[in-house]
Formats: sequence, structure tokens, C-alpha cells
Amino acid sequence: MANQRQEQKRLLQQMFERACDAIAVTDERGFFVEVNAAACKLFGLSQKALLKRNLADLTDAELDFQQICLSIQNGSQPTGELYLLRPDGSRREVEYTLSLNVAPHRHLVILRDITERQEAAKDELWCQRQWVELFSEVTLKIRQSLQLKEILRATVTEVQRILQADRVLIYQVLPDGTGKAISEAVLPEYPAILELEFPEEVFPQEYQKLYAAGRVRAIADVHDSNANLADCLVEFIDQFDIKAKLIVPILQNLNSHQQNESQTQNKLWGLLIAHHCHHPRRWVDFELELMQQLADQISIALAQAQLLEHLEEMVEVRTAELKDANRNLHQEINDRMQAEEALRRSEEQLRLITNALPVLIAYVDNQQRYSFNNKAYEDWLGQSPLEIHGCHLQDVWGQDCYQRMHSHVKAALSGHVVTYENEITLKDGNFCSVNVTYIPHIDEQKTVKGFFSLTSDISDRKAIERMKDEFISVVSHELRTPLTSLHSALKILATGRLGTLSTDGQQMLEIADENTVRLVRLVNNVLDLQRIESGEVTMEKQACNAADLITQAAEAMQPMAQQHGVSLVTQPANIQIWVDSDYIVQALTNLLSNAIKFSLPGTTVGLTVELGTREQGAGEVGGETTNTHCQFPILLLSKTLRERLRSVQAPNSQFPISHSQPIEVLFCVRDQGQGIPQGKLESIFEKFQQVDSTDSRKKGGTGLGLTICRKIIEQHGGRIWAESTLGKGSTFYFTLPTFKQ
Repeated sequence: MANQRQEQKRLLQQMFERACDAIAVTDERGFFVEVNAAACKLFGLSQKALLKRNLADLTDAELDFQQICLSIQNGSQPTGELYLLRPDGSRREVEYTLSLNVAPHRHLVILRDITERQEAAKDELWCQRQWVELFSEVTLKIRQSLQLKEILRATVTEVQRILQADRVLIYQVLPDGTGKAISEAVLPEYPAILELEFPEEVFPQEYQKLYAAGRVRAIADVHDSNANLADCLVEFIDQFDIKAKLIVPILQNLNSHQQNESQTQNKLWGLLIAHHCHHPRRWVDFELELMQQLADQISIALAQAQLLEHLEEMVEVRTAELKDANRNLHQEINDRMQAEEALRRSEEQLRLITNALPVLIAYVDNQQRYSFNNKAYEDWLGQSPLEIHGCHLQDVWGQDCYQRMHSHVKAALSGHVVTYENEITLKDGNFCSVNVTYIPHIDEQKTVKGFFSLTSDISDRKAIERMKDEFISVVSHELRTPLTSLHSALKILATGRLGTLSTDGQQMLEIADENTVRLVRLVNNVLDLQRIESGEVTMEKQACNAADLITQAAEAMQPMAQQHGVSLVTQPANIQIWVDSDYIVQALTNLLSNAIKFSLPGTTVGLTVELGTREQGAGEVGGETTNTHCQFPILLLSKTLRERLRSVQAPNSQFPISHSQPIEVLFCVRDQGQGIPQGKLESIFEKFQQVDSTDSRKKGGTGLGLTICRKIIEQHGGRIWAESTLGKGSTFYFTLPTFKQ
């Protein structure tokens, strides 16, 4: 028995110490005899400091502990409230329960801190009082205004502020069953729904009948199965981040003008909706009542607005007509005066600026007649601006030159920026190489009114290019013979016929042999490119089967693919094309070689062909109409001309896209390599341009393979470009014309 009592005492002591409520044992005068840890925390004092202290000394009012005990003995409630004063100066409101004589001359006091609960109750009362005042303000605003839009805007704004909701909107139900939000107040971090039209399925007929009967819905969590929301509806509202919603109908009295009130009928005009998007929210009864009262006020406002609607519409229409007529008259007069003055100043400024530029600048209308040209025409062609004005292009440039520029003129009048090179005859009879750019003039109705013509002399550049090509050709021819001999000698040494080399010597010999092969390949590529650019190569075009060309290229590159551990997959198609088969196979093997070299082992390189066209990507290069900038300082032009130039020169345009392209054959080489940066997609087709020169040298690249491919494709009237995603691979496309029998 003694052990059992001791165990019970130990358990009681543990319960006393671990209790969440503050528990204290006092004597008959209110002095603390025993306290637990929660009591020490509540009073802000240690156990040693609390013992022998009187409860009355720790309150902010006079407390007669013995009188309280006497009242309880006489039947009073053993509970009450008091304020504690803590050593840090803070006050805590406490609810206590006093149990008398739990032991001889000992009382038990249990204390609970209710400070936060009391403050929350006070805050709730204050909020409700504020809501009532704000509701009165909203009602007053509705009654003082006859403008329905203003009433609705004020309502959603004030409701959002009162309810602290993330979104409040008024949704109008249209006669055909569809609907849209016509007024909304929403926090910036959530998507707006205003003016977004919803189909009939979002608010079916049976829902309309329920809300017309006065249905109110308060949904604390749209994902709660107890909300009874259809899965499709939950999926629909998730796109607007809706977690909780409160819906109150806005009803309209259809027969309010009739004297027989018994036959009045309510119609659902719309819904007043509050959304909570941050997290689920439980709506209180006061909020539901507030929303219903506001919906009633909106119904009153609708009735008021309908009374004035017809009159306001008539006044508004007539006022708008008079204002428009007056404004149009003044605007027409001002526009005409300003246009005449601006045109005069613009023409004067434009002529002064363009006459000082050493390039041909002109404006040609959509009838191919000159409307403007600068003084350089007289210096170059011997024809004054007055003589050229109104003349057709063919009359100024002659039949032969006009034939060369006719297709480009047609493209410019179709709305495309065109740049090409041409040969013209000057007034002294000498020939001049020029670079010509046509920039279309497109008005606000997307109609091409004409184009600006910019022509600059590139004879010096052409001469330098010819000298460079001749120099490269000579040097390449002189290098080929010694390189071939050197390569043969290295091969003989590698066989061991002239003696056995050490391991280091054999390794050095292999390096020398690899670099010799690379030099031979570089020389051959330079010579091939020089012959193509100089026009020495004549493409022997004939009808070929695209499938045969793909098969030849794939068979030629299969050993290289196996060496690199890459799978080569082809998709041939029997399509007849008009090409030089040898050069097309060369272009295909160049592209396949690059794809294999820059692919990781275990990946796949694909080669396909199909009939059709494809819109060219950002990295396209090909044809004669690549993106080039104007050859004169555009900032010196008049404001009007600068605006016209900017309106037709999109900053990212790489190639004019024709609205109707002939049927072509599209070849595609796709790899799964490291990819090409966006800024490199065009430059890689230039001479000696590589994405990563260090990596390319390791893989044996010369920087001319893609340039040769571009030249071959251009010689066939095709286009070539690249598209790439870093880390996923690249795709090279080129087109060729089909064979027309």
C-alpha cells in the first residue's frame, strides 16, 4: 500500500508540473505555497520568487483573497477574472478558478491567460462596427449616383476593402445564357477576369433557376468534396487561383411597374461574387448578410438606371453626333494645314540631307515611277532630279538593267525589304557595282504605297574581294602539291618501312599526319569555294531522285558514324528534283559530317526529305535577300522618312516571307549535339566562322563546310538555314526546286 500511495503521489506531482494551465496552491491568506512551471511562465517569475508571495500583490487592483474565499463558501461562483502585473510591466488578463480546501488550510487556484482571446473578441466587434459603417457608406454612394458603371465599380471596390477579399466581381448573365464580368476589384498578384466572356456551359440553366430563387453559396474550400462542385468546374476556376468563393444573386423585378404586386416576377440579372485566392476561407454569417444587402442595393440601382437609360441614350447619341461633327471639322482643317506644312518642311529637309549623301536615294510609287530622287542621280547617271521625276524605272535604267531589277521591285511592292547587288552603267560609260536596298512604304491599312530605293557604290569592295579570291586561289594551288607530298611521306614513315619509331615518335607522326590531312581538306575547301564564287563551276543539273541522293550521302558517311558511335537514320522519299547530283551529295555529306562530329556517342543523326515548304527560322541564311541595314546614316534623314523606314524594318527580320511560295523539296539534317547559340545561327554560314573554334579544331573542322553548302544551295535557287536549342541539338534545313516536266 505504501508503494501504491507513493506511486500515486509521484503521478500527481508529474501532472501538476506538466499541466498547461497555471496551477498554484495557496494558504488561507492567498500566499503561494506551491506553483507549477506554467504558473511561473504566466507570472514571469521563478518558482523561488513566487513562493511566499501573495496573489493580491501581483494584480493591478485591490484583491481581498479571504473575502473571495468567503463568497465562494456562501454559494458564489468559484471563477472570475483579474489582471496580472508582470515584472516587465505588461498586463495580462487572466481567468481563474478557485477550489477551496483541497487540503487542510490549502486552496487550489487554476489560472488561464485570456488576453489574446479578449483582444480578438474586441477586434471582431470593432471590425463588425467598421463593416456596418462602411456598408452605410456604400449604400449612400449607390443611392447618390445614377451611373450604373460608377455604382458597380464603387460596390466591388468597397466590398473588397470591407471583406479583405482577393477578388470581388459582378458577373452579368446575358440573355443567351452566357455571361461576363462587368466590374472587378482584384489584387495585382492575381489574374483579372474583367470583360472575360464565359460560355453557357460555365453557368448552366439549372444553376440560373436556383440563383433566381435566391440561392446563396458560401464555399470555404472549392476542393473540398463537401462543396459538391463538379470536377470540370473546379478545373475551370483553378486557372484563376480561386480557393474559396461567396456567391450572392442580383435579382431584377420584371413587373415592378405593374400595380398588381402579386404577379411580380424576379429575374436573375447577375451575381455578386467574392473570391479568396491565397488560401481557403470560412465565410461568416455577417459577411453573407452584408453581400445580400449590397446585392439588394444593386437591384435598386438597376431599376433607377433603367428609368433614365432611354433618355440618357438619346442625349448621349445626339451629343456625340454633334461633338464628332465639330471635332471632325476642326481636325480636318488642322490636319490639312499641318500636313501641308509638314510635307513642305520634310521635302526641303529631306532634299538638303540626301543631296549631301554619296548614294542614290529615291522614292518610287506603286506604279514604278520616281516621286523623289536626290542629286546623286545627276552625278552618276547625268539625269537631273527634275528630268527623272515621274519617269518609269525602265526609262531611267534601260531594258537590260531593268530586267535584272524587275523581280526585286516586284518583291518590294509586295511588302518585303529587299537587298541585292547589281551592275549599272554610269554617265561616262563605265560599269559600277552597286548594293541596292528597297524598303516598302506601307500605310496604316497595310497597303504598299511604294518603296524607298537606296543604292551605294561597292566597286572598291568587289575589287578587293576579287584580289582576295585570286590570292587565295594562288596560295591554295601552291600549297596543294607540297602538302600532298608531305602527306605521302608521312604515310610511308607510318608503315615502318624506313625504320621503327619510338612510341613518342609514332604519336608525333600521327599528329603530323592528322594535321596534314586537315590542311589538305582546308586547301580543297578553299579551292572549291573560290571556284563556286568566281563562277568557274557550272552546275550540270538534271532530274534526280531525292531518295538516291540521300542513300549515297548516308552510305558515304556510315563509316564515320560508326567510328563516332552515332546512329545514322534516313527517311528517303521518291521525289524528282532538278539538281547537280554530285554537288547536292557534297552538301549532304558536309552537313552529315558536322552533325556526326558534334554528336555524343549513342545519339542519333537523322536525314529526311519531304515535299513542301517550311517557314524559315531566325538563323536562316540564303538567297539574295538576307537582312542588311541601310547603307547611309539613317539618323540624318527627315523624321517622316525615318518613321517609314522603321515601320518596315522589323529588328528581328532575317528574310522576307513570301505569301505564296512555290512547292519545294525540304531536306533536314537533325542531330542531338550540344546546340548552337541563337546569336551564332547566321554567322556559322560565313567563311571560317565556328561556334567554338577550340572544339572545332579538335574535331577537324575548317570553317568552310557550311559556306560551301550555302553556295551550292544558292546556285540551285534554294535556301538554307539552321534552328537549334542549346543542350538538345541542332537542325539544318535546305530547300531545292522540284523537277517540272
